[in-house]
Amino acid sequence: MKQFDTIIIRFGELYTKGKNKKDFVNRLFYNIKNNISYEGIEFIKAHDHIYLEIKQDIDEKNLIDQLKNIPGIYSFSLAYKVKASEEDIIERSYEILKESPTMHTFKVYARRIDKSFPIHSDNINRLVATKILKNSDYKVDVHHPDYLLSIEIRPHFAYIFLRTIKGLGGYPSNTMGGVLMLISGGIDSPVAASLLLKRGVHLEYLHFASPPYTNVAVIDKVKDLLNVISAQQSHVYLHVVPFTKLQEEIYRHVDESYAITIMRRMMIRIACKVAKKRHLLAIATGESIGQVASQTLESMKVISDVADEVILRPLATYDKVEIIKISKEINTYDISIRPYEDCCTIFTPKQPKTKPHLDKVLAFESKFDFSSLVDECVNNVETIKLK
Repeated sequence: MKQFDTIIIRFGELYTKGKNKKDFVNRLFYNIKNNISYEGIEFIKAHDHIYLEIKQDIDEKNLIDQLKNIPGIYSFSLAYKVKASEEDIIERSYEILKESPTMHTFKVYARRIDKSFPIHSDNINRLVATKILKNSDYKVDVHHPDYLLSIEIRPHFAYIFLRTIKGLGGYPSNTMGGVLMLISGGIDSPVAASLLLKRGVHLEYLHFASPPYTNVAVIDKVKDLLNVISAQQSHVYLHVVPFTKLQEEIYRHVDESYAITIMRRMMIRIACKVAKKRHLLAIATGESIGQVASQTLESMKVISDVADEVILRPLATYDKVEIIKISKEINTYDISIRPYEDCCTIFTPKQPKTKPHLDKVLAFESKFDFSSLVDECVNNVETIKLK
Protein backbone atom coordinates (compact mmCIF):
# COMPACT_ATOMS: atom_id res chain seq x y z
CA MET A 1 0.00 0.00 0.00
CA LYS A 2 1.24 3.52 -0.78
CA GLN A 3 2.83 5.12 2.25
CA PHE A 4 0.80 7.67 4.21
CA ASP A 5 1.67 11.31 3.51
CA THR A 6 0.60 13.00 6.77
CA ILE A 7 0.81 12.28 10.48
CA ILE A 8 -1.82 13.91 12.70
CA ILE A 9 -0.56 14.40 16.28
CA ARG A 10 -3.02 14.96 19.14
CA PHE A 11 -2.25 16.65 22.47
CA GLY A 12 -4.60 14.92 24.94
CA GLU A 13 -3.94 16.25 28.44
CA LEU A 14 -2.57 19.56 27.15
CA TYR A 15 -6.16 20.65 26.42
CA THR A 16 -6.63 21.10 30.20
CA LYS A 17 -3.95 23.79 30.48
CA GLY A 18 -6.20 26.74 29.59
CA LYS A 19 -4.27 29.93 28.90
CA ASN A 20 -0.97 28.05 29.29
CA LYS A 21 -1.84 25.55 26.56
CA LYS A 22 0.05 27.55 23.94
CA ASP A 23 3.32 27.28 25.89
CA PHE A 24 2.93 23.51 26.27
CA VAL A 25 2.09 23.05 22.58
CA ASN A 26 5.08 25.18 21.57
CA ARG A 27 7.37 23.02 23.71
CA LEU A 28 5.88 19.81 22.28
CA PHE A 29 6.30 21.16 18.73
CA TYR A 30 9.96 21.97 19.47
CA ASN A 31 10.55 18.52 21.03
CA ILE A 32 9.03 16.74 18.03
CA LYS A 33 11.16 18.71 15.56
CA ASN A 34 14.23 18.12 17.72
CA ASN A 35 13.72 14.36 17.96
CA ILE A 36 12.55 13.35 14.47
CA SER A 37 15.67 12.35 12.57
CA TYR A 38 14.34 12.60 9.02
CA GLU A 39 14.70 15.16 6.28
CA GLY A 40 11.80 15.71 3.95
CA ILE A 41 9.24 16.25 6.72
CA GLU A 42 7.36 19.54 7.03
CA PHE A 43 6.22 20.35 10.59
CA ILE A 44 2.96 22.31 10.85
CA LYS A 45 1.54 23.60 14.13
CA ALA A 46 -2.22 24.23 14.26
CA HIS A 47 -4.56 25.21 17.09
CA ASP A 48 -5.65 21.68 17.95
CA HIS A 49 -3.09 19.40 16.23
CA ILE A 50 0.44 19.15 14.97
CA TYR A 51 0.85 17.83 11.43
CA LEU A 52 3.87 16.13 9.92
CA GLU A 53 3.69 16.21 6.13
CA ILE A 54 5.89 13.48 4.63
CA LYS A 55 7.61 14.62 1.44
CA GLN A 56 9.66 11.47 0.76
CA ASP A 57 9.80 7.78 1.66
CA ILE A 58 10.77 7.16 5.29
CA ASP A 59 11.33 4.17 7.58
CA GLU A 60 7.79 3.85 8.89
CA LYS A 61 8.58 1.67 11.90
CA ASN A 62 11.44 3.88 13.07
CA LEU A 63 9.38 7.06 12.77
CA ILE A 64 6.52 5.47 14.71
CA ASP A 65 8.92 4.35 17.45
CA GLN A 66 10.32 7.88 17.72
CA LEU A 67 6.86 9.43 18.06
CA LYS A 68 5.72 6.81 20.60
CA ASN A 69 8.53 7.89 22.94
CA ILE A 70 7.92 11.66 22.96
CA PRO A 71 6.09 12.77 26.15
CA GLY A 72 3.08 14.98 25.51
CA ILE A 73 1.78 13.11 22.44
CA TYR A 74 -1.57 11.52 23.30
CA SER A 75 -2.03 9.73 19.96
CA PHE A 76 -1.16 10.06 16.30
CA SER A 77 -2.70 8.85 13.05
CA LEU A 78 -1.02 7.82 9.80
CA ALA A 79 -3.18 9.67 7.30
CA TYR A 80 -3.70 10.48 3.64
CA LYS A 81 -4.43 14.10 2.77
CA VAL A 82 -6.95 14.82 -0.01
CA LYS A 83 -8.91 17.80 -1.28
CA ALA A 84 -12.06 18.38 0.76
CA SER A 85 -14.51 17.44 -1.96
CA GLU A 86 -17.16 14.71 -2.05
CA GLU A 87 -15.60 12.98 -5.04
CA ASP A 88 -12.01 13.00 -3.71
CA ILE A 89 -13.01 11.77 -0.26
CA ILE A 90 -15.10 8.88 -1.60
CA GLU A 91 -12.57 7.78 -4.22
CA ARG A 92 -9.50 7.99 -1.95
CA SER A 93 -11.29 6.20 0.90
CA TYR A 94 -12.12 3.34 -1.43
CA GLU A 95 -8.56 3.16 -2.76
CA ILE A 96 -7.06 3.11 0.74
CA LEU A 97 -9.24 0.23 1.88
CA LYS A 98 -8.80 -1.63 -1.42
CA GLU A 99 -4.99 -1.41 -1.11
CA SER A 100 -5.00 -2.74 2.47
CA PRO A 101 -4.20 -6.38 3.31
CA THR A 102 -7.24 -8.55 2.77
CA MET A 103 -9.73 -8.31 5.61
CA HIS A 104 -13.46 -8.85 5.69
CA THR A 105 -15.22 -6.03 7.52
CA PHE A 106 -15.03 -2.26 7.88
CA LYS A 107 -16.70 0.74 9.43
CA VAL A 108 -16.59 4.36 8.22
CA TYR A 109 -16.36 7.11 10.82
CA ALA A 110 -16.42 10.65 9.42
CA ARG A 111 -16.07 13.89 11.40
CA ARG A 112 -16.98 17.19 9.81
CA ILE A 113 -14.70 19.58 11.74
CA ASP A 114 -15.34 22.18 9.02
CA LYS A 115 -19.10 22.72 9.48
CA SER A 116 -19.26 24.64 6.20
CA PHE A 117 -18.68 21.40 4.32
CA PRO A 118 -22.05 20.75 2.62
CA ILE A 119 -22.43 17.03 3.42
CA HIS A 120 -23.19 15.87 6.97
CA SER A 121 -21.02 13.22 8.64
CA ASP A 122 -23.66 10.47 8.50
CA ASN A 123 -24.15 11.03 4.79
CA ILE A 124 -20.39 10.88 4.21
CA ASN A 125 -20.35 7.54 6.03
CA ARG A 126 -23.11 6.19 3.75
CA LEU A 127 -21.56 7.51 0.52
CA VAL A 128 -18.13 6.04 1.28
CA ALA A 129 -19.55 2.72 2.51
CA THR A 130 -21.73 2.41 -0.60
CA LYS A 131 -18.72 2.87 -2.88
CA ILE A 132 -16.77 0.18 -1.01
CA LEU A 133 -19.66 -2.30 -0.81
CA LYS A 134 -20.44 -2.02 -4.54
CA ASN A 135 -16.85 -2.53 -5.62
CA SER A 136 -15.43 -5.10 -3.17
CA ASP A 137 -16.22 -8.11 -1.01
CA TYR A 138 -16.03 -6.12 2.19
CA LYS A 139 -18.93 -6.13 4.67
CA VAL A 140 -19.91 -3.48 7.21
CA ASP A 141 -19.46 -4.29 10.90
CA VAL A 142 -20.20 -1.32 13.14
CA HIS A 143 -19.19 -3.09 16.37
CA HIS A 144 -15.97 -5.05 15.68
CA PRO A 145 -14.68 -4.08 12.23
CA ASP A 146 -11.37 -5.33 10.87
CA TYR A 147 -10.77 -1.76 9.67
CA LEU A 148 -12.04 1.53 11.06
CA LEU A 149 -11.83 3.98 8.16
CA SER A 150 -11.68 7.42 9.78
CA ILE A 151 -12.25 10.67 7.87
CA GLU A 152 -11.63 14.15 9.27
CA ILE A 153 -12.87 17.00 7.11
CA ARG A 154 -11.16 20.32 7.72
CA PRO A 155 -11.05 23.57 5.74
CA HIS A 156 -9.69 22.86 2.25
CA PHE A 157 -8.50 19.31 3.06
CA ALA A 158 -9.71 15.98 4.42
CA TYR A 159 -7.57 13.40 6.21
CA ILE A 160 -8.30 9.69 5.83
CA PHE A 161 -6.66 7.05 8.02
CA LEU A 162 -6.89 3.45 9.17
CA ARG A 163 -4.30 3.53 11.95
CA THR A 164 -4.25 5.55 15.18
CA ILE A 165 -1.40 4.83 17.57
CA LYS A 166 -1.35 5.64 21.27
CA GLY A 167 1.49 7.87 22.49
CA LEU A 168 3.01 8.35 25.93
CA GLY A 169 0.62 11.12 26.89
CA GLY A 170 1.55 13.37 29.81
CA TYR A 171 3.37 16.65 29.35
CA PRO A 172 6.20 17.64 26.99
CA SER A 173 9.75 17.32 28.32
CA ASN A 174 11.16 20.36 30.16
CA THR A 175 7.84 21.95 31.11
CA MET A 176 7.75 21.12 34.83
CA GLY A 177 11.21 22.01 36.11
CA GLY A 178 14.20 19.93 37.17
CA VAL A 179 14.38 16.90 39.48
CA LEU A 180 17.36 14.92 40.78
CA MET A 181 16.70 11.19 40.31
CA LEU A 182 18.58 8.68 42.48
CA ILE A 183 19.51 5.84 40.14
CA SER A 184 21.11 2.59 41.21
CA GLY A 185 21.21 0.58 38.00
CA GLY A 186 18.52 -1.83 39.15
CA ILE A 187 15.03 -2.34 37.76
CA ASP A 188 13.05 0.20 39.78
CA SER A 189 14.76 3.57 39.43
CA PRO A 190 14.81 3.64 35.59
CA VAL A 191 11.08 2.91 35.59
CA ALA A 192 10.49 5.69 38.11
CA ALA A 193 12.54 8.03 35.93
CA SER A 194 10.49 7.19 32.84
CA LEU A 195 7.25 7.97 34.70
CA LEU A 196 8.63 11.33 35.81
CA LEU A 197 9.79 12.19 32.30
CA LYS A 198 6.25 11.52 31.11
CA ARG A 199 5.09 14.27 33.49
CA GLY A 200 7.29 16.86 31.80
CA VAL A 201 10.16 17.09 34.29
CA HIS A 202 13.79 17.46 33.28
CA LEU A 203 15.90 14.87 35.09
CA GLU A 204 19.44 14.88 36.33
CA TYR A 205 20.71 11.66 37.90
CA LEU A 206 22.61 10.81 41.08
CA HIS A 207 24.47 7.50 41.44
CA PHE A 208 26.33 6.30 44.52
CA ALA A 209 29.53 4.41 43.72
CA SER A 210 31.56 2.43 46.27
CA PRO A 211 34.76 1.25 44.62
CA PRO A 212 36.43 -1.19 45.01
CA TYR A 213 33.31 -2.94 46.34
CA THR A 214 31.29 -1.98 43.26
CA ASN A 215 32.43 -2.77 39.74
CA VAL A 216 33.27 0.14 37.43
CA ALA A 217 31.00 -1.54 34.87
CA VAL A 218 28.04 -0.34 36.95
CA ILE A 219 28.67 3.19 35.66
CA ASP A 220 28.54 1.95 32.07
CA LYS A 221 25.34 0.11 32.92
CA VAL A 222 23.79 3.33 34.29
CA LYS A 223 24.90 5.28 31.22
CA ASP A 224 23.23 2.68 28.99
CA LEU A 225 20.02 3.00 31.01
CA LEU A 226 20.07 6.78 30.70
CA ASN A 227 20.61 6.58 26.96
CA VAL A 228 17.33 4.62 26.78
CA ILE A 229 15.11 6.48 29.24
CA SER A 230 16.32 10.03 28.62
CA ALA A 231 16.51 9.93 24.85
CA GLN A 232 14.12 12.91 24.65
CA GLN A 233 16.45 15.21 26.61
CA SER A 234 19.04 17.06 24.56
CA HIS A 235 21.59 16.43 27.30
CA VAL A 236 21.71 14.42 30.51
CA TYR A 237 23.83 14.97 33.61
CA LEU A 238 24.91 11.95 35.65
CA HIS A 239 26.42 12.86 39.04
CA VAL A 240 28.52 10.08 40.56
CA VAL A 241 29.03 10.22 44.34
CA PRO A 242 32.20 8.63 45.82
CA PHE A 243 30.40 6.85 48.64
CA THR A 244 32.97 4.28 49.85
CA LYS A 245 34.44 6.18 52.80
CA LEU A 246 31.07 7.20 54.24
CA GLN A 247 29.63 3.73 53.72
CA GLU A 248 32.57 2.11 55.54
CA GLU A 249 32.11 4.51 58.47
CA ILE A 250 28.44 3.61 58.69
CA TYR A 251 29.21 -0.11 58.96
CA ARG A 252 31.99 0.60 61.43
CA HIS A 253 29.80 2.50 63.91
CA VAL A 254 26.24 1.31 63.31
CA ASP A 255 24.52 -1.90 64.29
CA GLU A 256 24.01 -4.04 61.19
CA SER A 257 20.21 -3.98 61.50
CA TYR A 258 20.19 -0.16 61.28
CA ALA A 259 22.91 0.23 58.65
CA ILE A 260 20.59 0.38 55.63
CA THR A 261 18.34 2.95 57.30
CA ILE A 262 21.26 5.23 58.11
CA MET A 263 22.87 4.69 54.73
CA ARG A 264 19.64 5.81 53.08
CA ARG A 265 19.50 8.87 55.33
CA MET A 266 23.02 9.80 54.21
CA MET A 267 22.00 9.38 50.57
CA ILE A 268 19.03 11.69 51.06
CA ARG A 269 21.23 14.29 52.77
CA ILE A 270 23.70 14.18 49.88
CA ALA A 271 20.94 14.26 47.26
CA CYS A 272 19.34 17.33 48.84
CA LYS A 273 22.66 19.18 48.84
CA VAL A 274 23.39 18.27 45.23
CA ALA A 275 19.85 19.28 44.19
CA LYS A 276 20.37 22.69 45.79
CA LYS A 277 23.71 23.17 44.01
CA ARG A 278 22.07 22.25 40.70
CA HIS A 279 18.99 24.48 41.34
CA LEU A 280 16.63 21.51 41.05
CA LEU A 281 13.14 21.55 42.57
CA ALA A 282 12.95 18.05 44.09
CA ILE A 283 14.67 14.70 44.46
CA ALA A 284 13.15 11.38 43.38
CA THR A 285 13.64 7.70 44.19
CA GLY A 286 12.48 4.34 42.85
CA GLU A 287 10.95 3.30 46.18
CA SER A 288 7.81 1.16 46.33
CA ILE A 289 5.92 0.83 49.60
CA GLY A 290 6.88 -2.35 51.45
CA GLN A 291 9.12 -3.79 48.74
CA VAL A 292 12.25 -3.99 50.93
CA ALA A 293 13.12 -3.17 54.53
CA SER A 294 14.00 0.45 53.84
CA GLN A 295 10.68 0.98 52.04
CA THR A 296 8.21 0.26 54.81
CA LEU A 297 6.27 3.34 55.82
CA GLU A 298 8.10 3.38 59.16
CA SER A 299 11.46 3.30 57.38
CA MET A 300 10.44 5.93 54.84
CA LYS A 301 9.34 8.26 57.63
CA VAL A 302 12.66 7.95 59.48
CA ILE A 303 14.71 8.26 56.28
CA SER A 304 12.70 11.25 55.00
CA ASP A 305 13.23 13.03 58.33
CA VAL A 306 16.58 14.40 57.05
CA ALA A 307 15.20 15.78 53.77
CA ASP A 308 14.86 19.50 53.19
CA GLU A 309 13.74 18.98 49.59
CA VAL A 310 10.55 17.43 48.22
CA ILE A 311 10.92 13.67 47.68
CA LEU A 312 8.99 12.20 44.75
CA ARG A 313 8.27 8.46 44.70
CA PRO A 314 6.53 7.62 41.38
CA LEU A 315 6.51 3.86 42.13
CA ALA A 316 5.08 4.11 45.64
CA THR A 317 1.93 2.13 44.77
CA TYR A 318 3.38 -0.22 42.12
CA ASP A 319 4.19 -3.87 42.87
CA LYS A 320 7.27 -5.63 41.48
CA VAL A 321 5.37 -7.43 38.73
CA GLU A 322 4.00 -4.13 37.44
CA ILE A 323 7.43 -2.50 37.60
CA ILE A 324 9.07 -5.33 35.67
CA LYS A 325 6.32 -5.16 33.05
CA ILE A 326 6.97 -1.44 32.50
CA SER A 327 10.74 -1.98 32.43
CA LYS A 328 10.29 -4.43 29.57
CA GLU A 329 7.99 -2.02 27.74
CA ILE A 330 10.55 0.82 27.97
CA ASN A 331 13.47 -1.49 27.08
CA THR A 332 15.43 -1.12 30.32
CA TYR A 333 14.88 -4.58 31.83
CA ASP A 334 17.70 -6.40 30.00
CA ILE A 335 20.16 -3.66 30.98
CA SER A 336 18.99 -3.55 34.60
CA ILE A 337 19.54 -7.27 35.17
CA ARG A 338 23.18 -7.19 34.12
CA PRO A 339 25.05 -8.82 37.05
CA TYR A 340 26.81 -5.80 38.56
CA GLU A 341 26.06 -4.95 42.19
CA ASP A 342 25.51 -1.40 43.41
CA CYS A 343 26.33 0.08 46.81
CA CYS A 344 22.89 -0.85 48.19
CA THR A 345 23.40 -4.57 47.70
CA ILE A 346 27.04 -5.21 48.58
CA PHE A 347 26.53 -4.95 52.36
CA THR A 348 22.96 -6.16 52.65
CA PRO A 349 22.33 -7.11 56.31
CA LYS A 350 20.78 -10.45 57.20
CA GLN A 351 18.05 -8.89 59.35
CA PRO A 352 17.52 -5.21 58.46
CA LYS A 353 15.22 -3.21 60.70
CA THR A 354 11.81 -2.76 59.09
CA LYS A 355 10.44 -0.48 61.84
CA PRO A 356 13.40 1.66 62.87
CA HIS A 357 13.14 4.03 65.84
CA LEU A 358 14.34 7.59 65.29
CA ASP A 359 15.95 7.85 68.74
CA LYS A 360 18.15 4.81 68.02
CA VAL A 361 19.04 6.18 64.57
CA LEU A 362 20.14 9.48 66.10
CA ALA A 363 22.16 7.64 68.75
CA PHE A 364 24.05 5.68 66.07
CA GLU A 365 24.65 8.81 63.99
CA SER A 366 26.11 10.62 67.03
CA LYS A 367 28.95 8.07 67.15
CA PHE A 368 30.77 9.48 64.11
CA ASP A 369 31.26 12.75 62.24
CA PHE A 370 28.95 12.07 59.32
CA SER A 371 28.45 15.77 58.42
CA SER A 372 32.00 16.26 57.18
CA LEU A 373 31.82 12.96 55.29
CA VAL A 374 28.57 14.04 53.63
CA ASP A 375 30.16 17.34 52.60
CA GLU A 376 33.19 15.47 51.29
CA CYS A 377 30.90 13.32 49.12
CA VAL A 378 29.12 16.38 47.76
CA ASN A 379 32.34 18.26 47.06
CA ASN A 380 33.86 15.32 45.18
CA VAL A 381 30.91 14.44 42.97
CA GLU A 382 31.98 13.64 39.42
CA THR A 383 29.55 15.03 36.84
CA ILE A 384 29.30 13.27 33.49
CA LYS A 385 27.45 14.95 30.62
CA LEU A 386 25.74 12.52 28.25
CA LYS A 387 24.21 13.42 24.91
